[in-house]
Amino acid sequence: MHVETHGHQIEVTPALREYVETKLQKLSRHFDGPLEVRVQLSLEKPDHKAEATLTIAGKTQHVDASAIDMYAAIDLLTDKLDRIVVKHRKKIVDHHRGENPARDGTFG
Repeated sequence: MHVETHGHQIEVTPALREYVETKLQKLSRHFDGPLEVRVQLSLEKPDHKAEATLTIAGKTQHVDASAIDMYAAIDLLTDKLDRIVVKHRKKIVDHHRGENPARDGTFG
């Protein structure tokens, strides 16, 4: 997994960068392929905003979250990204495998 963290009119401290990377590590447990995440942190008073662009297997998803502080915004962002990765994984599962009466000749 490749994570880029940028700040828009805000300095990204090592603690924020570390927090983003540790929270996003849970995305890799759902998907084995390469993940690229670009996170942008910004301050839109009075809220803090976290945006992410996720690239999975050539597809790009954009997610944003805002909260009263930056850590809460990052938590909301990772929850949304987690749901997107799980949804994507369910889409790529081949539902046609397994026992099927039409395939094994017992149909009809």
